[in-house]
Amino acid sequence: MQFVKMHGLGNDFVVVTAERIVSDPEDLARRVCDRHFGIGADGLVFILPSVRADLQMRIFNPDGSEAEMCGNAIRCVAKYAFEAGLVRRAELKVETGAGILSPRLHFDGKQVKEVEVDMGEPVLERGLIPMTGPPGRVINEALTVYGKNFWITAVSFGNPHCVIFFSDVSAINLSILGPRLENHPAFPRRTNVEFAQVLAPDRIRVRVWERGAGETLACGTGACATVVAGVLNGLSDRRVWVELPGGELFISWAEDNHVYMTGPAAEVFRGEWPEG
Repeated sequence: MQFVKMHGLGNDFVVVTAERIVSDPEDLARRVCDRHFGIGADGLVFILPSVRADLQMRIFNPDGSEAEMCGNAIRCVAKYAFEAGLVRRAELKVETGAGILSPRLHFDGKQVKEVEVDMGEPVLERGLIPMTGPPGRVINEALTVYGKNFWITAVSFGNPHCVIFFSDVSAINLSILGPRLENHPAFPRRTNVEFAQVLAPDRIRVRVWERGAGETLACGTGACATVVAGVLNGLSDRRVWVELPGGELFISWAEDNHVYMTGPAAEVFRGEWPEG
């Protein structure tokens, strides 16, 4: 199995182009993503044919679960698809578990420098995130963990996010708090968790605990969810630089209610995985 190792701000992926999905992608993802006995990655990404778009992206987490969408992964897929000649346009259509999204390539000469992705409209209705409880939006709502209330805002971009604002995110022990929030019974499909610190109206620092992957260096959909949560709580502007441990993303919640994410993607190396 030929693969390409790529990353978006350190959020890294093993990318495979195939005509069809393998027979047991969950097991393969667990083996491939293992950082000691495999290649090592935050996800295994398949680029597949699509009858609805230019191509299809499916992503499997290190624990074998399938994610509906990943913002950093789709930037990597768009860059690779163009540079490998799978698509020869600066704007392409990618079928994902969250619908068809439209990455747009930004160039430095002939090289893809950044990728801008129309992430669509944020989903704010509780039942669609999904989260248990009465109908309506979840904005600055108390969620109890370890007997303490955390004030959360819930957003979905095809995958669920729980955003919590703190005065200092460096003081958070993600390895303890992250799993309890990810697996909280209020989230029937688990959730990604963003620990956010507003530095200025146009700048937010974020640490991420990703569903099925743990702490990662960046999360594209998480950055988008954080900016939406910042606006809904009156803490940020609609155009924000999001600082993540692996680098920065520019997020814009535009007047058309769509959220646009712009950031880099990079190829690290290529190789062959001995199947079996």
